[in-house]
This record gives sequence, structure tokens and C-alpha cells, in this order.
Amino acid sequence: MTSRTATLIGFCAILLWSTLALFTAMSGRVPPFQLVAMTFVIGGLLILAITALRGELSRIRPTPASFALGLYGPFGDSALYYAAVKTAPPAEANLIHYLWPLLIVLFAALLPGGGLKTRHLVGAFIGLVATGLLVSGGLGSGGGLAFGHVLAALGAFVWASYSVVSRRFADVPSESLCVTMLGCAVPALLCHFAFETTLWSLTGVEWAGVLGLGLGSIGLAFVVWDIGMKQGDVALLGVASYAAPVLSTLVLVLFGYAQASWLLAASCALIVIGALVASGAGRPSRK
Repeated sequence: MTSRTATLIGFCAILLWSTLALFTAMSGRVPPFQLVAMTFVIGGLLILAITALRGELSRIRPTPASFALGLYGPFGDSALYYAAVKTAPPAEANLIHYLWPLLIVLFAALLPGGGLKTRHLVGAFIGLVATGLLVSGGLGSGGGLAFGHVLAALGAFVWASYSVVSRRFADVPSESLCVTMLGCAVPALLCHFAFETTLWSLTGVEWAGVLGLGLGSIGLAFVVWDIGMKQGDVALLGVASYAAPVLSTLVLVLFGYAQASWLLAASCALIVIGALVASGAGRPSRK
């Protein structure tokens, strides 16, 4: 697989994450850790089923180190994020957590042959401005720094570092994530039993949200992101990830969970500009 193809596959994760907020909103009353456990089980089983149907079960070869990294990333980030939105205003926690694309772009310079370029930094800055514009009003509320803000920042660091370090495990097939995801469901379930009350009487909309998360925003998204991080352009994927909150908001507007505004339009324009700058669009190619 070429780096270009892997990068395009990685972009699919960003599209899948555009439904994350919608499906999370649809999941309604489901407690956070129960939601993590349910969606990770669904996602893990989906990847396992697809691998089995393709006759490639032999590709499931997680190493102890890659499994530990998977627990650190998906579960660690999810736990920190859900804790953050419980101890800080959601808009503020979300904005701080979406520092992870910028961190990915910066961390890419640490990879062998990474070579962080000026256009990556400029594109990342434009994307950061767009994300801040999209959720403006949150950090300006005057509430001061809360513990949840720190948790959100830690979550951003965890996901960014997990994404970049996963490239060092390029020899571990992405299909192995099914084992990691099923493993992540265990600590999520333990946290659920320790801190939450189980809820099974879900409405049809809530079940649709859970299934949407497990099959798409969590299941398939983790696999295609893993492919992009291991074999694609990490810096470009990091910058393009700023499209996730914008696309997510567009989906919320379309389904009636949010209202359109000029802030949304301006954010979308900045995202496009940032992506073009980071990708070097319009520059003469070198033979």
C-alpha cells in the first residue's frame, strides 16, 4: 500500500468521526463508561467478523506492546474525555480536547524522516483558529480553569501520542485492533460497575446511537485511522482532523440537534484553507 492510499484511507476516519457527536447525542441516557464498553465490544466484534469473512484471521497478531499501546490510547482518551465533560463545561472541554490534531502535526516531526514543514504549522494554526471559532464563547465564559480542562488536555495528549507512536508498530496488522478494542471494554466495564448504574431499557433512538458509534464512529474509524497513522502522511492527517468538529456540527444541524450560524460557515471556510495550505495544494511538483 502506498503512502497516498493509506492517507486517503485515514481520511475515512475523519468522515466517520463526523457522526460521533450525532450518535453520542442519540445515545441519550446511556452512562459514559457503559457506552464505552458497549461500543468497543460492538466495534471489536465487527472488525473480527470482517477479518473472518475475508479469511484473514491469521493477520490478527497483536504484540504485548501494541496491545498496551491500544489500552493507553482508545481507553485512556475515552476515559479522560468523558471525565472532562463531567467536570467542566462541555464546549470548553471539547475545544481543549480538539488540540490533538495540532499535537499530531507537531509530534510528526519526531518520526524518522518526519520533517515538520512550515506549511504544516501554518495549516495547523488555521485549523486551530477554525475550531476555536466554531465553539467560541466557551473559554470566554469567565468560569476559570477547572480540573476538567486539565483532563481534556491530557486526553488530547494521549490520543495524539497514541496516534503518532502507533506508526512504530506498522508491522502489527490493523486487524489486530479487534483484540485491543475488546480488551479496552474490560476496564470500561469495571469503571462502569464502580461508578455508574447500568441502563438497559433504551429507546430505539438510543440503540441506534449505540450501534452507530460501535459500527462506524468507533469500530471502522479506529481501523482506518490506524492504517493512516502507520502508513500514511501523519502531519497531513493531523491537520485534516480539524474537519471533524466542523463536519460533526454540520451533521448535527442537518438532523436538528444544532442550529446553523455564520460561525459554522466561517469555520468551514477556514478548515478548507488550512487543509489546502498543509497539503501544499497548488505548489509545483518536483520530478
